[in-house]
Amino acid sequence: MDTTVNKIQEYLAKSQTIGVLTPRDPNLDQMAGALALYLSLSSEGRNVVIATPNDPLVEVGNLVGIDKVKTDINGKIGDLIVSFPYREGEIDKVSYTLEDGKLNIVVKAGEIGLDFDEKDVKFERPKRAPQLLFIVGASKISDLGKLFDVSELKDTIIINIDNSPQNQGFGDIVMVSTKLSSVSEQVANLILSLGLPTDQDIAQNLMDGISFATKNFQSPRTSALAFEMAGILMRQGAQREPNQQIRTAFTKSQTQVQEEESEEVPTQEKAKNPPEDWLAPKIYKGSTNFEG
Repeated sequence: MDTTVNKIQEYLAKSQTIGVLTPRDPNLDQMAGALALYLSLSSEGRNVVIATPNDPLVEVGNLVGIDKVKTDINGKIGDLIVSFPYREGEIDKVSYTLEDGKLNIVVKAGEIGLDFDEKDVKFERPKRAPQLLFIVGASKISDLGKLFDVSELKDTIIINIDNSPQNQGFGDIVMVSTKLSSVSEQVANLILSLGLPTDQDIAQNLMDGISFATKNFQSPRTSALAFEMAGILMRQGAQREPNQQIRTAFTKSQTQVQEEESEEVPTQEKAKNPPEDWLAPKIYKGSTNFEG
């Protein structure tokens, strides 16, 4: 881990532009980890863009920073070029003013005046690939759709963060471990190891991602790192109580089981032929999840 962290620190020091990508339709764990990394890097004043191939699903809508997610990786990284026709003597100078949060580019006419109209002014944003790219939760390149263009990203350093056994191991740095229960715990550990900034919003995103992936820490696959990161995140202000989206994920499998059981015997038949011990005392064994 130390060698990997040192390499990432070197890449961060050299990279002026950074991208964070998720696969299409990312689940709450994947998007939470990606957003936490994006927010942490952005808080350092870095030029960072976060993107996913399609608009985020409603299921991840409560995560902090979800409004920053783009569907184009070049949206924030590329420069904006304003161009218009020019003849010698037309322009005296070009300046700018700031008014009400808007930047006004002022083209002062020269002696012969400006010989072009508003329709001649063109805006262009050339594509500019990020120098460093974190891919969070994508098992294969094709999961990124149009966001990953091999020709455009040929000089980009790629860091692959995932815990899926289906991950194809692409990238310059591969941080894939099937022993870990979530990508959010991986991102949390990486942020801490790199000494990147954290705040309550970042911590809460990561806690929500870990809670979702581990079914509120009840999954038998919950790793020791998940518990370790959860303790650290709580000290940074994250709340242990899952939000409604995570609660839905917790109870989904249980609901499916109950529906399958109810389908075994039609409801009307159960009503007509109740068991002999219908009114006898019963002992129930079930989930320890109770909602007040």
